[in-house]
Amino acid sequence: MRALLSMLMTWLLAGAAVAQTRHVAIELVAETVRPAAGSSVTLAFASTPEREWHGYWINGGDAGVPTVATWTLPAGVTAGPLQYPVPGRLLVSGLMNYVYERPYAHLVELRVPAGLAAGTRLPVRVALDYLVCTVEICVPEKQTLTAELTVGDGAIEPATRVRFDGWRRAMPKPLGSRASFAAADGRFRLAVPFPADATLGEAYFFPLVGGAIDYAAPQVVTRDGDRLIVETKAATIGTPPATLDGVLSTGEGQGFALRAVPGSIAPPTGGGDLSWRAALIAFAGAVLGGLLLNIMPCVFPILSLKALSLARSGADAKAARSEALAYTGGAVLACLGLGVAILALRAGGNAVGWAFQLQDPRVIVVLLALTVGIALNLSGLFEVPTPRFASENGAGGAFATGALAAFVATPCTGPFMGAALGAALVLPTVAALAVFAGLGLGLALPFLAVGFVPALRRRLPKPGAWMERFKRAMSVPMWLTALALAWVLGRQAGVDAMTWGLGAALLVGFALWLAGRRQARGLGAGMAMTAALVLAIGAAAGVPREAQAVAGAPAKGDEAFSETRLAALRAENRPVFAYFTADWCLTCKVNEAGAIDRAAVRAAFDTGKVAVLVGDWTDGDADLGRFIERHNRAGVPLYLWYAPGASAPQVLPQVLTPGMLTALAAEWRR
Repeated sequence: MRALLSMLMTWLLAGAAVAQTRHVAIELVAETVRPAAGSSVTLAFASTPEREWHGYWINGGDAGVPTVATWTLPAGVTAGPLQYPVPGRLLVSGLMNYVYERPYAHLVELRVPAGLAAGTRLPVRVALDYLVCTVEICVPEKQTLTAELTVGDGAIEPATRVRFDGWRRAMPKPLGSRASFAAADGRFRLAVPFPADATLGEAYFFPLVGGAIDYAAPQVVTRDGDRLIVETKAATIGTPPATLDGVLSTGEGQGFALRAVPGSIAPPTGGGDLSWRAALIAFAGAVLGGLLLNIMPCVFPILSLKALSLARSGADAKAARSEALAYTGGAVLACLGLGVAILALRAGGNAVGWAFQLQDPRVIVVLLALTVGIALNLSGLFEVPTPRFASENGAGGAFATGALAAFVATPCTGPFMGAALGAALVLPTVAALAVFAGLGLGLALPFLAVGFVPALRRRLPKPGAWMERFKRAMSVPMWLTALALAWVLGRQAGVDAMTWGLGAALLVGFALWLAGRRQARGLGAGMAMTAALVLAIGAAAGVPREAQAVAGAPAKGDEAFSETRLAALRAENRPVFAYFTADWCLTCKVNEAGAIDRAAVRAAFDTGKVAVLVGDWTDGDADLGRFIERHNRAGVPLYLWYAPGASAPQVLPQVLTPGMLTALAAEWRR
């Protein structure tokens, strides 16, 4: 230790003699320069080290010191602690340093007091003291940075949001489960709960304080079922901490913040890279989730009529197999297309998930027009010659039908899908795309079975007049779907946008009525159908955007979700039920009506003083998207139960029952 301190002092004295050239360029960036009164605003210290220079993590390892921020703030404004991204490692002369050699950013939360008038100036001044080094020399540096904030509406510029999304991704995410550690006979072992199906890169444990491990000693990481075992040389100096905080890096600048307590650690029973198993489990979940999508009201009519079309046509085995494969190809390619879009947008810094396109009112208008068109077709108003849809035969029509079924199924997330698609977002790209393909395969499985299993085709009802009546009946769920989409449009973008969408649907319906009239006279209907398509696209492009409305307020007694409010409620030792929903999510609305908003459940929550937090993701709020992602979900619904004193939430199933929620409310009091 003395030699280390002597070396550090030598570096510092040598650095003091160097001309005051700053070797780390630091920019102070506010996520919004117009924070709302009573809210928080995130500031970033965007730092770029010169080549061959590096800054330090909060624990520098064998050498290095943390950054110190000294604030000068307006009255009532408070600053939280510096948040550090996941660090890297640099071994110099046998000494391990925890460093940043590439551009990085510290984040800090400023709390703006309530009651400030709009336009109030909030000048921010901060002095940063930090250490920068090369492998040969260290230099203490100091910079004073300023920012001019003004109380306003809290709006965030899109380009700034993208920058902060990137910086937040580099922050360690809460692990959510308590780890344990043990030191004996000069060896240190850390057991970390980590799902066997979760992807893991090059793992490394960074302790927040000294006294636990020998920083420079190599670490051996073993996977053992649903845990990781990290083993290394124990520290020979310093006092082991009573609890050990740190960061488990999982590779590529990603990691988890964890807390470990002393405990016995059973030896591993096996190890190895299980990412292939994670991919297979996610694929199986996606197939099952896609299969269940077939019972949704917007998909079932399409599947039913496509299957019955085989009975009507009397297609032979070869034609049936051809149509089944084409239908499957359409569904798989549509889901793959959505998967590629999601992964590309996330790579660009956007917090998006399954059904992300429904956060755009223009997509809702297109879906509304499309659903109205399908409903009119099923009602017998017109027939679609090209492309062929549910009642038409041929491989081309089957392919289009499969793609259509996948597209209109996007508002739904059912059992198995949430975990599967959440896993897809952390799997390697090829494996992730395989999961999205599995969703399309599951969606196509019933029709695939009909096409390839003659016994199933023989069990289909014989053709007859009843098929036309059944077709008309199947228009009812499509009309209900159109009604739901109009409601979503109004909630998402306001009454003007809803009126615009309904007007567009009316014009599309009129154009298709003309097409049906021409077909009845034996004339071509291509011009009228083209007009309907142009009207739908034009209406989507022109949907009013200025008067977008915030999605509905939480029910009486509930509160809008924020991580700040969640932390406050947990500090009060209250049980918390947090659920994340969207107006376009059918599964969410079914759970809310059938389980969450039931009188018995609300009474149990009131008796147990359960706080209910509602995260509305209708408009794709980026903060909610990041929070949902941290819980390994690709979208909504997400249901979390925070029991008092628990270190992590319980992730509830995506299909809720009243009994499940009332039992949770009663259980913690026993």
